[in-house]
Amino acid sequence: MIKNVLSIAGSDPSGGAGIQADLKAFAANGVYGMAVITALTAQNTQGVTGVELVAPQFVKAQIDAVFADIKVDAVKIGMIATAEIAIAIAETLADKKDVPIVLDPVMIAKGGAPLLQPDAMEALRTVLVPKATVLTPNLPEAAQLLDLSEARDRSEMAQQARALTALGPKTVLVKGGHLPGDESPDVLWDSGTLHWFENRRISTKNTHGTGCTLSASLAAFIAKGLSPCSAVAQATEYVCGAIAAADHQSVGHGHGPIQHFYNLWRNEL
Repeated sequence: MIKNVLSIAGSDPSGGAGIQADLKAFAANGVYGMAVITALTAQNTQGVTGVELVAPQFVKAQIDAVFADIKVDAVKIGMIATAEIAIAIAETLADKKDVPIVLDPVMIAKGGAPLLQPDAMEALRTVLVPKATVLTPNLPEAAQLLDLSEARDRSEMAQQARALTALGPKTVLVKGGHLPGDESPDVLWDSGTLHWFENRRISTKNTHGTGCTLSASLAAFIAKGLSPCSAVAQATEYVCGAIAAADHQSVGHGHGPIQHFYNLWRNEL
């Protein structure tokens, strides 16, 4: 039976990140995707020029409508924008304890625009992070959640992955894409064990939506019953392939999107 996965995130009208990227990643990885929108953005491959927030009670109403009718096998949470929206999501999911949650703590867009209001950080840290089955911060996000300096090497990445579990998530994946050099390692802290995922940095400017896609595909594989470690391995392989195929597209003049359907559109590449 095909699994059902819900994304709770912001909308990207250019199609590269947010809800649109999540739905593509769900479809590409064989699950049925659903979407609850927390914010509308005006953005393209060159940056974000505006944000319109969805009322917290309407975010809650969207989630309630999905759960009232459909069996949800996993949830991915992305852009929450405000403390009020974070609290509304946490309250609505409070009785869904058997549903795994992948939390991507989106704070800043690739072009540098803030996607999380300053007062929302504490709500993210205290009401949503503890509910996460898997937390997937990049290096700046991990540092902000811990109120520390950004990790500069593998040792500090591992330390911060372990430290983040003290906030409540069962498993933490710290993504090393911001490290300098040709390597882009990720580290997973899972059940007291560190797992490293080694990735070569791919030379392309078209990486818009990479974090959204990784967390969405991770939720898809967890919904299918994979362990967090196996799900991360599968999701990482998928995203690396999508980045490698990104230059076969011509979308915009800035940081273009990755190619979500590279495995399905082989004749187009």
